[in-house]
Amino acid sequence: QVQLVESGGGWVETGGSLGLSCVSSVSIHSSDPMAWYRQAPGKQRELVARIRSGRDPEYRDSVMGRFTIGRDNAKKTVYLQMNSLKPEDTAVYYCYARRDGTTYWGQGTQVTVSS
Repeated sequence: QVQLVESGGGWVETGGSLGLSCVSSVSIHSSDPMAWYRQAPGKQRELVARIRSGRDPEYRDSVMGRFTIGRDNAKKTVYLQMNSLKPEDTAVYYCYARRDGTTYWGQGTQVTVSS
């Protein structure tokens, strides 16, 4: 049973930074895609960043240059460092993993950026 637990959300002013972490209950394989999504109230969930070991990370255009995704397979953790935050980044951020043909989601962590 795979469980993903996010942490690190909170409230920041525009231009501030937050670092999110997602810890898996099972080992992370180098071939397992992992990603961060976010969803604002009344809007669709959208991909923020994704990563697979051995490949270049991918980012949506609106966060390019501001966010950095990383992973530590030994710690069973994926990270999202968010810098230069904007009010439009306000959302619930969800950790995502695809393992052995099954998709897993964390419960989400709230990120609020004041204007």
